[in-house]
Amino acid sequence: MFADRFKIISDKIKAARERSLHSAGREVRLVAVSKTHPPESILEALECGVNVFGENRLQEAKAKIQRLPSRCHWHFIGHLQKNKIRQALPLFELIHGVDSLAIAKDIDRIASELGLFPKILLEVNVAGEETKFGFSPAVLRAQMEEIRKLARLQIEGLMTIPPPAPTPEDSRKHFVALRHLRGELESEFALTLPELSMGMSDDFEVAIEEGATLVRIGTALFGSRSGKTWRPEETDSLDD
Repeated sequence: MFADRFKIISDKIKAARERSLHSAGREVRLVAVSKTHPPESILEALECGVNVFGENRLQEAKAKIQRLPSRCHWHFIGHLQKNKIRQALPLFELIHGVDSLAIAKDIDRIASELGLFPKILLEVNVAGEETKFGFSPAVLRAQMEEIRKLARLQIEGLMTIPPPAPTPEDSRKHFVALRHLRGELESEFALTLPELSMGMSDDFEVAIEEGATLVRIGTALFGSRSGKTWRPEETDSLDD
């Protein structure tokens, strides 16, 4: 049952935060990755006390948001394509993966047209993987001043996804690198970047130990995903 899995995850989050030397005074929030899971599963999570949900498929997310209570909070956790920005900005409270200056400029321009001030995280490819999106640390430093000039963007912090690793401990160095980069950017640019979005089902405890404030957990909460996009016609009305 979801409640049992949530209790296990909550206890692990609490214990990891108590072990951490880097989480003093910082809240650790759970982002329940609900992509491919039906609204009924999200309602079950909501009843257990989970209220932040992560989606990366825009049409699927939009259909769910329209059907679920307003006390749900929605984060966009995937690569945001340019042609989806206009639809996404009104739906999500936080965009986790702003991964280039070009996308940041597009978000700023469209936000101005829509009268919005979106909250964003800057995605950093700390391991330098060629197959992943994200700023390299060097490029982010070089472009940070230009990003800061985008008046509509509220930069809340940084995000990373480390490479697949044999054990959670192998990911620690990447979490440490993101935390150090956050500190360097705050110092160099006189910024406050409170959020570090890092850690998923397999490694969130290590991420919290290294200062994560947002952990994105799907499988460990909801169980295995089908891989198929959820569609409204696949479930009965929640009003029944």
